[in-house]
Amino acid sequence: EEIDEQEVFDLIAPITDPEHPLSLGSLGVVRLEDISLESPPSSRLTTVKVLLTPTTSACSLTTVIGLGVKVRLLNSLPPRFRVDVGIKPGTTNTADEVNKQLSDKERVTAAMENRALVGVVGNMLASC
Repeated sequence: EEIDEQEVFDLIAPITDPEHPLSLGSLGVVRLEDISLESPPSSRLTTVKVLLTPTTSACSLTTVIGLGVKVRLLNSLPPRFRVDVGIKPGTTNTADEVNKQLSDKERVTAAMENRALVGVVGNMLASC
C-alpha cells in the first residue's frame, strides 16, 4: 500500500499543541507542502521528511512538538519508513539545536523514558 504526503499530513495534523487547545494543522505548525517522501531506487526504505514551522520564533516547546510528531509517525507507519522531523530553516534561532536533538536516536529514546515528557506527548497524541 502506497503512503503519500497527504496521508502523512492526516496522521500528524490532529496532534494537539502542548500550549494551546488547537491542532498542529490548524496552527500551521505542520503543512502539507513541508512533507516529503524520498525513496532512493536502490533502497526499499522510504524517508518521510517533515519540516515544522513554530508558531513563534521564540517557541519554547519546539523540541517537544517535534518529538510528538516523530513518535506519532514511528508508531503509525510501517517499519520500511524512516522518519526525519526537523524545524523549517529560518523560522527560529534554535532550529539547528532542535534538529540535532530530533535526529539523535539516543536522545529521542532517552526523552521517551522521561515520565513527564511521555505524559506531555501522550496528551498531544490523545486527539489522534
